[in-house]
Amino acid sequence: MSRPLQEKTTRASRITPARRWVAWLLALVCVLICAVAARMTQIEMQSSLRQARYLSELGREIGFTLGEGPSASIRYPAAGPYDLRLGYASLPSFEERLTTRGFAVTAQARGSAAMLSMADRGLFLPYEEKDRAGLALLDARGTQLYGASSPGLVYDDFESIPPVIVSALLFIEDRNLLDEHEPNRNPAIDWGRFGRALFDQGVRVFDKRAPQPGGSTLATQIEKFRHSSGGRTASPMEKLRQIASASVRAYLDGPQTMPARRQLVVRYLNSVPLAARPGIGEINGLPDGMAAWYGRDFGEYNRILNEPLSAETLDAQALAFKQALSLMIAQRAPSRFLRAGSPELERLTDSYLRLLGANGIIAPALRDRALAVPLALNPTPQRREAVSFVARKGVTALRSNLLATLGVPSLYDLDRLDLSVTATLDNVVQQAVSDRLASVATRDGARDAGLIGYHMLRPQDDPSRISYSFTLMERKGGANLVRVQTDSLNEPFDISRSGRLNLGSTAKLRTIITYLQIGAALHARYGAMSLAQLRAVTPDRQDALTRWALDYLATAPDRSLPAMLNAAVQRKYSASPGETFYTGGGAQTFTNFEATDNARVLTLERAFQHSVNLVFVRLMRDIVHYETVRVAGPSSDWLDDPAVRHAYLTRFADAESRVYMSRFYGKYRLKTPDEALALLLRDVRKSPPKLATVLRSVAPDAPRAWFDTRMRAALRGTPSASITDQDLAKLYAKYGIDKFNLNDRGYIASVHPLELWTANYLRGHPLATLNDVQEASREARVAVYSWLFKTRYHATQDRRIRRMVELQAYAEIAKAWRALGYPFASVTPSYAAAIGASGDRPEALAQLIGIVQNEGRGLAMQRISALEFAKDTPYETHFVHVSPPQKSLVIPEIAAVVQRLLRDVVEGGTAQRLADGIVLPDGRTLDVSGKTGTGDQRFNVYARGRRLIESRKVNRTATFVFAIGERYFGTLTAYVREPYAARYDFTSALAVQMLKSLGPALQPLLAEGQTPGTERDAEPKIR
Repeated sequence: MSRPLQEKTTRASRITPARRWVAWLLALVCVLICAVAARMTQIEMQSSLRQARYLSELGREIGFTLGEGPSASIRYPAAGPYDLRLGYASLPSFEERLTTRGFAVTAQARGSAAMLSMADRGLFLPYEEKDRAGLALLDARGTQLYGASSPGLVYDDFESIPPVIVSALLFIEDRNLLDEHEPNRNPAIDWGRFGRALFDQGVRVFDKRAPQPGGSTLATQIEKFRHSSGGRTASPMEKLRQIASASVRAYLDGPQTMPARRQLVVRYLNSVPLAARPGIGEINGLPDGMAAWYGRDFGEYNRILNEPLSAETLDAQALAFKQALSLMIAQRAPSRFLRAGSPELERLTDSYLRLLGANGIIAPALRDRALAVPLALNPTPQRREAVSFVARKGVTALRSNLLATLGVPSLYDLDRLDLSVTATLDNVVQQAVSDRLASVATRDGARDAGLIGYHMLRPQDDPSRISYSFTLMERKGGANLVRVQTDSLNEPFDISRSGRLNLGSTAKLRTIITYLQIGAALHARYGAMSLAQLRAVTPDRQDALTRWALDYLATAPDRSLPAMLNAAVQRKYSASPGETFYTGGGAQTFTNFEATDNARVLTLERAFQHSVNLVFVRLMRDIVHYETVRVAGPSSDWLDDPAVRHAYLTRFADAESRVYMSRFYGKYRLKTPDEALALLLRDVRKSPPKLATVLRSVAPDAPRAWFDTRMRAALRGTPSASITDQDLAKLYAKYGIDKFNLNDRGYIASVHPLELWTANYLRGHPLATLNDVQEASREARVAVYSWLFKTRYHATQDRRIRRMVELQAYAEIAKAWRALGYPFASVTPSYAAAIGASGDRPEALAQLIGIVQNEGRGLAMQRISALEFAKDTPYETHFVHVSPPQKSLVIPEIAAVVQRLLRDVVEGGTAQRLADGIVLPDGRTLDVSGKTGTGDQRFNVYARGRRLIESRKVNRTATFVFAIGERYFGTLTAYVREPYAARYDFTSALAVQMLKSLGPALQPLLAEGQTPGTERDAEPKIR
């Protein structure tokens, strides 16, 4: 025997029976411990007792409260579909945008330590989630203006779900969920399915094509399609996250989970994703799915499925059940299954019908009948009931404002946010005004409102073609609150906030303010000078405003700013229409509304009161001349200096040539070469030299054969139709692109040279953008305008230079107007801007008169006063609007003068109908002031020589921008567009009378908060 073997035998002989017994005992203990552990694990898996005890105790510590001000203990969710849809994940960006737009956080949720700990460990926050949420807009009194909910239809509770749907769902997805023998069951995990899923995942390590049925329960599926990124389980760790989160959520209300498990069925059916449809959007939940995919009425199919099964109800129940069952199955891959003509969904639904029948979940009769019923997706989803544009104008403005404020991509996304918004609108008054505006669309309603009469509607006029827009704001709490905003135009176009309307003489309000601002600037410059200093100043001969200021300050006993401004509106101008004005790049003439004004010389105050056009045309000329000198210096500076002349001419040539290039690009873009050529030749006189020049300019490299064919086709039917081949050869050679420069070719063809260039360039560069064309044409544009720089065209140069300098002056005027809320980047460069040619918007005019009424201080316009996000969630956040400091936009001295002028318009001018003010129920009267305007926008077509050959009315407007009492102001506009505009000749009197008729509707709002002493006393009057 070897030595090692002997040693082993010796050691073995030393193991005594006692030691052997101890070893056996230890082994037995280990087995018993393992058995006990296994049994305890089995019991726990079946009963969840320990989970229930631990998680329910944890649930008592999980919660959140709402505290004042921003929260330091708030955890926002990540990018789960539910959290994105309701806006919870976007709350940090919303908060950032709102705080930069004048809102402040007044209250925000605070999570408990346990809740925050769970969030920090990566779990989804456990709380009572909403199945349904959406945007709610409330007026200033708390009345709902608008409500949107997603999903649109839901089951309110477990009892409202037909039992057959519950049974089918549990059989398919989670068969033991509602087992009453397991009161403490954790619904987040089914150990049998979970084990099979783990086994299948192990198999897939070796066989990638092996099937992988999921181990998800309803609880984890809800966590997945609500909170996991993309609604998917991207990894095993994400699955564990879903299980852990669902487990904690299940025990929030205590160790017994049956109520929570029933609620899981409700939540699943209400929020399971079921793809999307055009015109509807994303579809979530069985109720919405039945409506969208099968056109089923929610109440009807639930009533059918709740009825006892009988021969009379079998057909209807079979169809309704099969449709509902198909959607429960389609959630596995909704984009694939819910496609028209796809047989997959019906095959799979039929297989489940057989399984349900075989397992006793549904009656055999129901199974057999349902198998015989074909599935057919609804080809045309249910359309929402059309809502009048009139009824939602104010709401649309609010939603558009919210869209821009929050940075949400679309109104569709905005409507799905868990958000309640309190607006500044007063719905009671808004509805009363809307009803009144609608009532005057009939002749009887127009007559009752007093709208038929002189300068308004004639008895034969159709009032239904006229639309009215009304905006009323209130100055309160450091902001201009929009109280009423509505119009009667049943179209998306918003008269008050959209477009660029000619609002007539309301432009005189902007003009007089600009004039007084110039007066104040002149006072600041010269007001402190001595008489000798004033006489030493030599103003430009065209600068009438500076000359007047110097004369006034040299002779006036009172040189204070208020005295000078009052004197400024007493300056007189002729109202004669017998002068031709060189403005806007040409000669223009103007007329007064009342011919009796033509022979008068009026003060500006009087002309403003009675809206006399020619006075303000001449005033605008003086303003333009003043700005011209201010920005460019005296005319000698830019007419006598060769370098300055050249710079201005270069700018003119570049600007005008760009306008032409834009026009020609728009004419020929997206045209084929043959289409572009035909379009160009259509306006060319059929002369062989002209046609040849065009063809050789547009296609200089085209062969003779192409040229001959096009020439003969163009000359067909003309005296030159019999042109010979020899003549064509001469034309081809004579008018080649190298024989004449671009200007000469344009002259020969009687076509603008740049049009020839553009047609040629686009022929070789069909995909060129406008910017490409502008850049490529730089040399051509310079060449085309080379004639302008020749000295023999000195007078023509002067006109172009004056035009460029004048444009600078209008840019300065536009800058001054924009500072006071003018909504456009530029004004029409014509004296006609003073009488409405530049257009405006009623809402912008309302803001302007609000500045005047507030002694020149500008306030932010406010439509939204408060926002409440995510109510009753751990993300709840409240915002309120905080008014920014007031801005001084117009000095008080100017505001005081303009206020007086506005009162004059009502007391003795074009708005005299409201001279008695608006009477309140208690007999007090609110004064009214304002400015009227009549717009008659026309489209004119001229022949050569400026001969008018067509003039049509595009639209007609009557506007009154007003102030009521000390706090209220706004605009009222009557609007009619072509082809109906030509039938009416109403003036701004129509708008004034319409406001007067709205007095009773406005009284509930105007009477609120009025304090004695701010209005004048008056006897009650009947309006």
